[in-house]
Amino acid sequence: MDLRRRLALLAVPVVLACAAAVMADDDDHARAKAAREAGEIVSLQAVLDRVQAEFIGSPVEVELDDDDGRWIYKVKLLAPGGAIVRLEYDARDARLLRVKGRGADAARRQR
Repeated sequence: MDLRRRLALLAVPVVLACAAAVMADDDDHARAKAAREAGEIVSLQAVLDRVQAEFIGSPVEVELDDDDGRWIYKVKLLAPGGAIVRLEYDARDARLLRVKGRGADAARRQR
């Protein structure tokens, strides 16, 4: 079997795997959208408002994950000192669940 044919045969599983990943991402998006429209989760803006009220810094990445049936907003915040602080919010009510990172204390707003 020549090299060109072998490469073509190897490319088929890669293309199928990529297509499956895209379909899974579309499914996740549809489930998140349906949860938001059904009122099961709060909007991204509601979570970002909480982040700004509770922390000093700039959100640089936000993910909405379904962790075993529980929707979680995961926010990476660039703190003033340059540290990345990881925040997790319950998507049902925008309640802060977890704070991780060496700059977390410095990034908290004083109340």
